[in-house]
Amino acid sequence: MPFCGHHCGYCDFAVAAGQDHLIELYLDALELEFRAAGGPAPVESLFIGGGTPTYLDARQLARLLDLVTRQHPLAPPPGAAAEFTIESTPESLDEEKARILASFGVNRISTGVQSFHAHVLAALERRHGAGDVPRVVDAVRRHIPALSFDLIFGAPGQTPAEWEADLRTALSFAPDHLSTYGLTYEKGTPLWKDRERGRVRPVSEDVELEMYLHAIDRLGGAGFEHYEISNFARPGRRSVHNQRYWANEAYYGSGVGAARYVRGHRELNVRDTKLYVRKVLSGEPPTFQTECLGPRDRAFETVGTQLRRADGIARDRFLIQTGFDLDALLGDRMTGLIAHGLLDDTGTGVILTRRGKCVADGVIEELMMANPADSTTTV
Repeated sequence: MPFCGHHCGYCDFAVAAGQDHLIELYLDALELEFRAAGGPAPVESLFIGGGTPTYLDARQLARLLDLVTRQHPLAPPPGAAAEFTIESTPESLDEEKARILASFGVNRISTGVQSFHAHVLAALERRHGAGDVPRVVDAVRRHIPALSFDLIFGAPGQTPAEWEADLRTALSFAPDHLSTYGLTYEKGTPLWKDRERGRVRPVSEDVELEMYLHAIDRLGGAGFEHYEISNFARPGRRSVHNQRYWANEAYYGSGVGAARYVRGHRELNVRDTKLYVRKVLSGEPPTFQTECLGPRDRAFETVGTQLRRADGIARDRFLIQTGFDLDALLGDRMTGLIAHGLLDDTGTGVILTRRGKCVADGVIEELMMANPADSTTTV
């Protein structure tokens, strides 16, 4: 759901701000995209992201939820709990909307708190204030059982002491899950342009690393499991939906900028809301790119996603999922990273060490260099 009240300067997502007149047409188009895909298609979990889905008014939000749940009814495997997550911002979710979400089976809210400091929120161009958080927490707790916060560290002007205060304040609300993201200056965003022009000064890499390691220790000490590079959860509260994504398993996706990964085929929808609406309402598919990955490329992609997890890559499961022996696939590059203390061989698999988590992208890039060109077709 692309609509937002404001497009934050650091955000590189497919967001539509100031285009509220398109919301009803967008919902019409989404319904047509679902219809063209055939259905219903049961799923093990649901995740509605954005943009800001809860920016919609109550009636529009109910229509969105009705469309999604009719197309993708929840059908978790035996013994597993259903998970239905929706993203929100502290200023966009109220009691009425929380009640509507719960009535459609939403049982997990992920809200973009980002910081409790006014100057950090201003640097990120967020529209809410710290005072909005208690209100949204109360609304969620009355209707929805699971609550996750997103926090950002490494924002311009942010200090390690302020980051510790953000973590301490977040923990005081007793969330079930915390996602902590180092600020990324995505090329082309207003924040990236401000950095290029010298208008903002990023925190140093050493300070950002200090903040990340502090989050690991602080949240671990509070009883949270560090189960993925950026994600922490109380025992039994890991994000089911995201774990499937990091396992590189199949998923559906619909709407502006959505990605699908089914039977080795990845499809991407257009990122422009007006173009999406125009194409779908005129009977055209919204897909603009399709990748058909060869087996070896799929195996290396699985390495890249699964290594982000605390569980790492299990050799036996990897062989079943990809058809490749992990050690034969990665060869000396994996053993070299183990020798340098960036990977740990557990016997049954490999995981990132504490040092490796700090340079995870570099570790994954090094492993990917073991992959010669495969039969990937892009349309």
